[in-house]
Amino acid sequence: MEILFVIGFFLMLLFTGVSLLGVIAAMVVATALMFFGGLLAIVIKVLPWLVLAVVAVWLYRAFTTPSGEAKLRRLKRKISDLDRRDWR
Repeated sequence: MEILFVIGFFLMLLFTGVSLLGVIAAMVVATALMFFGGLLAIVIKVLPWLVLAVVAVWLYRAFTTPSGEAKLRRLKRKISDLDRRDWR
Protein backbone atom coordinates (compact mmCIF):
# COMPACT_ATOMS: atom_id res chain seq x y z
CA MET A 1 0.00 0.00 0.00
CA GLU A 2 2.88 2.39 0.77
CA ILE A 3 4.26 1.82 -2.71
CA LEU A 4 1.14 3.47 -4.12
CA PHE A 5 1.88 6.56 -2.04
CA VAL A 6 5.47 6.65 -3.30
CA ILE A 7 4.35 6.24 -6.92
CA GLY A 8 1.72 8.96 -6.45
CA PHE A 9 4.30 11.27 -4.89
CA PHE A 10 6.68 10.61 -7.76
CA LEU A 11 4.01 11.25 -10.42
CA MET A 12 2.66 14.42 -8.78
CA LEU A 13 6.14 15.90 -8.61
CA LEU A 14 6.64 15.12 -12.28
CA PHE A 15 3.24 16.57 -13.24
CA THR A 16 3.91 19.82 -11.38
CA GLY A 17 7.03 20.47 -13.41
CA VAL A 18 9.77 19.27 -11.10
CA SER A 19 12.59 17.66 -13.05
CA LEU A 20 13.39 13.96 -12.76
CA LEU A 21 16.62 14.84 -10.94
CA GLY A 22 14.62 16.90 -8.42
CA VAL A 23 12.18 14.03 -7.91
CA ILE A 24 14.99 11.56 -7.29
CA ALA A 25 16.68 13.99 -4.88
CA ALA A 26 13.38 14.44 -3.00
CA MET A 27 12.96 10.66 -2.76
CA VAL A 28 16.51 10.21 -1.43
CA VAL A 29 16.09 12.95 1.18
CA ALA A 30 12.69 11.61 2.26
CA THR A 31 14.09 8.08 2.54
CA ALA A 32 17.04 9.27 4.64
CA LEU A 33 14.79 11.26 6.97
CA MET A 34 12.40 8.34 7.44
CA PHE A 35 15.33 5.99 8.07
CA PHE A 36 16.86 8.17 10.78
CA GLY A 37 13.44 8.88 12.29
CA GLY A 38 12.80 5.15 12.51
CA LEU A 39 16.18 4.55 14.13
CA LEU A 40 15.46 7.25 16.70
CA ALA A 41 12.07 5.71 17.48
CA ILE A 42 13.65 2.27 17.96
CA VAL A 43 16.34 3.69 20.26
CA ILE A 44 13.73 5.45 22.40
CA LYS A 45 11.63 2.28 22.55
CA VAL A 46 14.58 0.07 23.54
CA LEU A 47 16.25 2.56 25.91
CA PRO A 48 14.76 1.17 29.17
CA TRP A 49 16.04 -2.31 28.29
CA LEU A 50 19.50 -0.93 27.51
CA VAL A 51 19.59 0.83 30.88
CA LEU A 52 18.48 -2.39 32.60
CA ALA A 53 21.27 -4.32 30.87
CA VAL A 54 23.87 -1.75 31.96
CA VAL A 55 22.65 -1.90 35.57
CA ALA A 56 22.68 -5.72 35.54
CA VAL A 57 26.26 -5.83 34.23
CA TRP A 58 27.34 -3.21 36.75
CA LEU A 59 25.84 -5.21 39.64
CA TYR A 60 27.32 -8.46 38.35
CA ARG A 61 30.79 -6.95 38.07
CA ALA A 62 30.46 -5.21 41.43
CA PHE A 63 29.75 -8.45 43.30
CA THR A 64 31.79 -11.06 41.37
CA THR A 65 35.23 -9.46 41.48
CA PRO A 66 37.45 -10.22 44.51
CA SER A 67 36.75 -6.82 46.03
CA GLY A 68 33.09 -7.28 45.09
CA GLU A 69 32.90 -10.52 47.06
CA ALA A 70 34.01 -8.63 50.16
CA LYS A 71 31.31 -6.04 49.46
CA LEU A 72 28.74 -8.82 49.11
CA ARG A 73 29.81 -10.36 52.45
CA ARG A 74 29.51 -6.93 54.13
CA LEU A 75 26.06 -6.46 52.61
CA LYS A 76 24.91 -9.89 53.81
CA ARG A 77 26.30 -9.16 57.27
CA LYS A 78 24.39 -5.85 57.41
CA ILE A 79 21.19 -7.59 56.34
CA SER A 80 21.59 -10.31 58.97
CA ASP A 81 22.33 -7.65 61.62
CA LEU A 82 19.13 -5.85 60.64
CA ASP A 83 17.19 -9.10 60.83
CA ARG A 84 18.55 -9.83 64.31
CA ARG A 85 17.59 -6.35 65.49
CA ASP A 86 14.15 -6.71 63.94
CA TRP A 87 14.33 -3.64 61.72
CA ARG A 88 10.64 -3.77 60.90
